[in-house]
Amino acid sequence: MESMFMKPVQPHVFKALKDVDVETLTKCSSEEIRPIIPCLVRMALISPLDVTRYCAEAKKDILTLLSGIDLVNFIVSLLSIEFHALEVDLKKEQQMRQKNGSQNTESFLIQNIVNGIANDFEQSDSARRVRLVLSELLQMQAQLTEYNQNRSSNTECSVKPSELFDNDVYLEEITDVICISLAELPNLLNICDIVEVLLYVNKGPTIISWVVANMPDTLQDVAESLVMNAERGEEGGIRAKALSILCAMCPYMAASIRSKAASASRLPSLLINLTLTHHQDDLVSFMSSLLLGSDQSTRSWFAPFLRNSHKRGKGDGHSALIKLRQELLNRLKDASAGVDASALLRLYCALRGIAGIKFQDDEISGLLRLVTQKPPPTAAGVRFVSLSLCMILACPSLMAAPEHEKKAIEWVQWLVKEEAYFESNSGFTASFGEMLLLIAIHFHSGQLAAVGELVCATLGMRVPVRPNGLTRIKQAFTQEIFTEQVVTAHAVKVPVTANLNSNIVGYLPVHCIHQLLKSRAFSKHKVPIKNWIYRQICNCSAPLHPVMPALVEVYVNSILVVNNKGSNEYFNQPITEEEIKRVFRNSIFGVNFDAQNKSFTGMEIDGETSVEINIEKPTLASQLLLIYYLLLYEDVRLANAAMLIANGRKIKSYSTAFLSELPIKYLLHQAQKDQLSYGGLFSPLLRLLATHFPQLSLVDDWMDDQVFGDSCRHQINISLSEEFINEAFESIEVNPYKTGKILKAMLSKNPTEIWPFAEIFVKHVKSVLGEEVPRHIQELYREVWLRLNTVLPRCLWILTINALLDINSNAKTVTVTQENVLVDPLQVLRCDIRVFRCGPILKIILRILEASLAASRCQLSRHLLDKPLLEKSGQLTSDSEREELKNALVAAQESAALQILLEACLETTEDQSKPELMWSLREVRSIICSFLHQIFISEPSLAKLVHFQGYPKELLPITVQGIPSMHICLDFIPELLSQASLEKQIFAVDLVSHLSIQYALPKAMSIARLCVNTLSTLLSVLPSDLRLELFQPVLKSLVRICTAFPSLLEDITSLLLQLGRICESQASLGHCWNDTYILGEGAYVQSDVQSDTKVLVAEVLCRDIKTTMSEIVQKALLNDKLY
Repeated sequence: MESMFMKPVQPHVFKALKDVDVETLTKCSSEEIRPIIPCLVRMALISPLDVTRYCAEAKKDILTLLSGIDLVNFIVSLLSIEFHALEVDLKKEQQMRQKNGSQNTESFLIQNIVNGIANDFEQSDSARRVRLVLSELLQMQAQLTEYNQNRSSNTECSVKPSELFDNDVYLEEITDVICISLAELPNLLNICDIVEVLLYVNKGPTIISWVVANMPDTLQDVAESLVMNAERGEEGGIRAKALSILCAMCPYMAASIRSKAASASRLPSLLINLTLTHHQDDLVSFMSSLLLGSDQSTRSWFAPFLRNSHKRGKGDGHSALIKLRQELLNRLKDASAGVDASALLRLYCALRGIAGIKFQDDEISGLLRLVTQKPPPTAAGVRFVSLSLCMILACPSLMAAPEHEKKAIEWVQWLVKEEAYFESNSGFTASFGEMLLLIAIHFHSGQLAAVGELVCATLGMRVPVRPNGLTRIKQAFTQEIFTEQVVTAHAVKVPVTANLNSNIVGYLPVHCIHQLLKSRAFSKHKVPIKNWIYRQICNCSAPLHPVMPALVEVYVNSILVVNNKGSNEYFNQPITEEEIKRVFRNSIFGVNFDAQNKSFTGMEIDGETSVEINIEKPTLASQLLLIYYLLLYEDVRLANAAMLIANGRKIKSYSTAFLSELPIKYLLHQAQKDQLSYGGLFSPLLRLLATHFPQLSLVDDWMDDQVFGDSCRHQINISLSEEFINEAFESIEVNPYKTGKILKAMLSKNPTEIWPFAEIFVKHVKSVLGEEVPRHIQELYREVWLRLNTVLPRCLWILTINALLDINSNAKTVTVTQENVLVDPLQVLRCDIRVFRCGPILKIILRILEASLAASRCQLSRHLLDKPLLEKSGQLTSDSEREELKNALVAAQESAALQILLEACLETTEDQSKPELMWSLREVRSIICSFLHQIFISEPSLAKLVHFQGYPKELLPITVQGIPSMHICLDFIPELLSQASLEKQIFAVDLVSHLSIQYALPKAMSIARLCVNTLSTLLSVLPSDLRLELFQPVLKSLVRICTAFPSLLEDITSLLLQLGRICESQASLGHCWNDTYILGEGAYVQSDVQSDTKVLVAEVLCRDIKTTMSEIVQKALLNDKLY
């Protein structure tokens, strides 16, 4: 029956119909055109829109083609029925089915089926046949809808088989009816819905192909619908068969359907079958993309399908997998080393490692034959060898048989011998030689997980590399191929990679050295490695290779960190200061490393001499790596100082003078600007800088460096020289225009270009302080100084401090050094007194002061780490005591600096005599208050210390109004009030009064009430002399408190009345007052009325109390603007 009915649509017939190629159609036999007769009849009978002669001739040809076919009459009768009445009944039928579902027995399309639908179809006319077929399709569609709805609820429901479709003899006529109905009733019947129903009938896939052949423009939509409506767990089945038949009918659609199914993660067996049938040319690449592609969802869908199909051993998936493996095996037998073979190896690795498919004997033999081939020395050959080596490690089953194992080991030994020849002839920098060395290193150190990582990285996939599968190959590597001593001796002789950067892919010597250092192999076999690392650092370029920071880290640990396995361990030697200077001497900072001017102490080295390298122009990468090495070395040395001293090891530390000459900050900013190239180094460098050189990581500096970009500079063509700069500053008061021109020219250049003039520039800083110097020149000077501050800030600070030393003191012959400032940062403020009335230069001094205080803090912490407390004897017995002493010293230094700055805010007689100095004083106060605000915010305990020490109360209005963080003083004022010193109590009350005016908060009010209560208590307990000493200064404060908080009027009035009565009583006693004998002449003060007479203090206080009461009434009680 299969051969008689429903023959498949031939591809050339479908193509001819789709292209309307009438000439080809006329050459086809009647059997070939049988499936598309409905379409041809409609083309012949229906009036076309195209009325050209060609169309008319084509129409005649079609009629001629159809003239000898009897079936045409049946199609004509189908086209002759009353479609309008059919459309009305069909619409009613659809609405009823939608409402009542498949259980409904009534029908608008057909009535009175007595002898069964098949007999009725045979005996009916064309109109009734159409109705019978449509009724059956709608019934099945309703069943399918209910089946899909109830599937999730586990309700028993299924699509019942159709009696009409079960008779093969009627299928062709039924298909004709469906084709005509879809063509004539397009608004009611959707071909994609009908196709879903046809999947459940007899010969459904073939019927679908006939229907689509008659409507060729719907092929894409039908195919996508079949794919998208498939279940995710559906491997193939009838749906895949239907799609396969469609692809056989239209082969070029196979690629589109395959792509759609892959992207939607549907019908995996269809993907394999379509690829094997229609696209064998890209079989390996397509299968690899499903298992190794970038789409995670596709990988997680296809790999489990292969694994489950392999385990199940039956079904569509299993049969497709068998076909796939057979085809791959055929290719494997003919494969030879090269690009295609590399792709095939990766696919087999993916099938084994990701899909979990076990290889059969013939596959193992074919794979071993391929991987042990000896390719030509080309880049593709190197790649093939690397993949082959990794496949042997990833698939231990290849070495299961003794003869296979012997063959594989002999091949690896051949690789070792031919490695140098391969690398020299392939022109490939990263060869498998480094990978062999690296694998041997991992095996020696027992890091089998690292071997797995290496294999996965080379193969480009995550495959499980089980340690128990590596036992034999590990033994071969460690005992027969590479012993550990051979590994270390060979590694140190490997040439460094020239211009090493992250663009060089593959496994390099640096990977091997890194792993050997990590496993302490060099130390174990006493192989010196310092020179190799130094050479590699000098041969680095951007973008930085990601292994280099890790290499520096393990190198530093191999110098300083003791291995617990043995005390007699060999330690690598550090890079000498001279070697580091050699790199920087040839950079833009070479003037600071002139061998004649700078002398540094040499490093102690045992057995390894310094290496001479010709460095014409060191790269930024090399300089950054050396900076990272130095900072990390000091960090690890300090962290392990106690252990190093306890073990009696002498470790040379890099001197402070040497470190201060390095352009650490400038290089770090260069790395920040190009984080794509130096991202792996920037973060650890920044961490080390903030820890050990906080003076180089100030927030203000970072903000300034962001501003000083290339975009903000305007080029000025003036050639700079020391002579021009000297002349400009010498005539700064006479001809400031000339000075401004030079300063603008310096601003227009890169900071590194003007750094050579830094010393001569800073030498003239005092000339900027002159009274006749315009403010604009001072601002330009500060901007140039900040620009220079981005290069070598620590050198600039020392130059500035020395240039500003006070000429009135005996410091003319004193030169401050970096060590002096670390020990005593207050030397920064031993400067020309005019600085404190020149805003721009004061900002420079404050920047230096902030950095110096931070450096001093860090230096003291470093000192504690450098000199650990090994013997618990003497005055200090614990580290906590040393820490407390250090904190006390830091607090004393910083509070002293703040007190000096506060003192600079006091108004002098010279300020009063010169109006311009009063304006400068206001600016200076603002700058200093801003500085104090930053200090108080970063260290609130310092604010407490300064206020417990006290300062002139004339400054309280300035500090409270100018320092926004002064409100934190409210937290410790109760403690300040409880001090025994009257001076501190007076200062506390005065401070509260000013804070109450500035911050009229509930908390301030409660503190003010506490002050009033404290004064009331003291009034009753203090002796007469101390009572007068206390209350005279606080009267003004009470006025301010009443102004801020009128609700305290009653308490303060009561206090003043009580105080007034006591003072009146004392004054009334006159000379009989007992306290006169205690105070002596101190009981009297000059009279304001008669200057030659004296009055008692009590009388003066009485008068002041009355004045205070009057002020309170005016400012607090009668003030109409309270709120």
